[in-house]
Amino acid sequence: MALSVPGYSPSFKRPPEKLRLRRKRARSSGAAASQAPELPEPAARRAALAAGLPLRPFPAAAGRGPGGRPAAPRNPFARLDNCPRASSEGADARPRRPQEGSAPPLDYKRENDSLLEELFPEKTTISEPSETQHLSFFESDTPSSESTELPVDWSIKTRLLFTSSQPFTWADHLKAQEEAQGLIQHCRAVEVTLPPNIQDPKLSTELRCAFQQSLVYWLHPALSWLPLFPRVGADRKMAGKTSPWSNDEALQHILMSDWSVSFTSLYNLLKTKLCPYFYVCTYQFTVLFRAAGLAGSDVITAVLSPTTRGLREAMKNEGIEFSLPLIEENALKKKVYGTSLGHREEQAGSDEDEEESFSWLEEMGVQDKIKKPDILSIKLRKERHEIQMDHRPESVVLVKGINTFTLLNFLINCKSLVSTSGVQAGLPPTLLSPVAFRGATMQMLKARSVSVKTQALSGYKDQFSLEITGPVMPHALHSVTMLLKSSQNGSFSAVLYPHEPTTVFNICLPLSKVLEKEVVHKELANCGLHTETLKQFSQIPVLGKSSLRNVEMSDYNYKWRS
Repeated sequence: MALSVPGYSPSFKRPPEKLRLRRKRARSSGAAASQAPELPEPAARRAALAAGLPLRPFPAAAGRGPGGRPAAPRNPFARLDNCPRASSEGADARPRRPQEGSAPPLDYKRENDSLLEELFPEKTTISEPSETQHLSFFESDTPSSESTELPVDWSIKTRLLFTSSQPFTWADHLKAQEEAQGLIQHCRAVEVTLPPNIQDPKLSTELRCAFQQSLVYWLHPALSWLPLFPRVGADRKMAGKTSPWSNDEALQHILMSDWSVSFTSLYNLLKTKLCPYFYVCTYQFTVLFRAAGLAGSDVITAVLSPTTRGLREAMKNEGIEFSLPLIEENALKKKVYGTSLGHREEQAGSDEDEEESFSWLEEMGVQDKIKKPDILSIKLRKERHEIQMDHRPESVVLVKGINTFTLLNFLINCKSLVSTSGVQAGLPPTLLSPVAFRGATMQMLKARSVSVKTQALSGYKDQFSLEITGPVMPHALHSVTMLLKSSQNGSFSAVLYPHEPTTVFNICLPLSKVLEKEVVHKELANCGLHTETLKQFSQIPVLGKSSLRNVEMSDYNYKWRS
């Protein structure tokens, strides 16, 4: 039997003697700290405190922390006006008034967010919607609009998140017959019209087939192990993926040859109005080709964004006539640039006058003695505003009519269209289309439904959501919203996540004449779109440089925010 020894604890679970020793040391150090003599404050410090100047605590009091322990060393770069007040200040200290003429505090977070949005647009497109989706529809300062129809949105969405008080279980686990029927309806462009209210959506075979039909899109090239959308800023997503063509020039030539055939096939379908629109997604910019009659234009249009000065100069050298819609329209100039653009125009004019003002030096014979700027520096100053708008929405380029065919040949023969280094080296651009074309592969958007419990005033209630991911093109967005209008009894909300480089495709194009809607719908009747979708696409875009972000339907009326 073990003897009980004072201060002994088996396995050191309760070491009483050590605890007593630590308490004794803490008390002794506290007593020693309290007996330490305090240094008197200098007279200059007392005078400054009497004048109300913000000063740090005196070293005699600030040198010790709670319990007499030495305090952490202060930051030598800390400012006096933003450091926390010392606890020695009494509760009766009067709050200091702000000095007259002082500037209001800056919102550094807002400034940093705007800077990040300019430098890294891809990063901001991921973070901003995640914050807004938790807010209610009316908690934002952005003006919302109400209508029975949504405005046309030509941007590509990467994700759709629908929420409703009614379940989306009808969208899951399609039967083999329903899936096959939906694919056949898409290939044959069958137009499905649903009733405004479906009592039991899960038992509606017509609804489930139409939903399958709306998720189909066509892609080239198709590489199952490699994500081919988005291409702008996608190097991180493609990192580590196998690319056997990166160092094989023969394989690159085959890929580009097949891509050229598919690209030409799409343009021919567009020209004959059998394809309404398609996208060309490169690693630097995106091109939207639209058939004549869409977006209020009577000719084929192509919109490129973002562009650079080098790309625009190359297009000029190839004889492609284009315009810069956001730069050339005077009304839009004032709205986008404000007074800064006027200052730039005045500066450009002053540079021209400066070039002509050196003639008087030759008359006096002192042109060799006075140093003047060379022609190159004057030219660089003139073109500075063109370089500043590179990679920005203002650099969007519009090509119309027969020049779109010249643009087609330019893109096929342009060597800088394909990256020469990195994970996208040798990979042709991505072609996205709502209809089939030569060399295309049928793809499906991914859809899944989730039900969660959300807290309410009376307890918990069921909240149902439907998530759709992939390159959601405009026709798919319109088709899905029409289906949800019937299945959810005209009540749902949605958060839309656009691919930011494509939001500028919603700008209003300069129109030469007003088109008759009946003629447009008759000419595009075989383009593969639903009649209601075609009516929407023939409208003039009104969103400008923005796109739809939040949509709410209540009593079959839309409220949207961009």
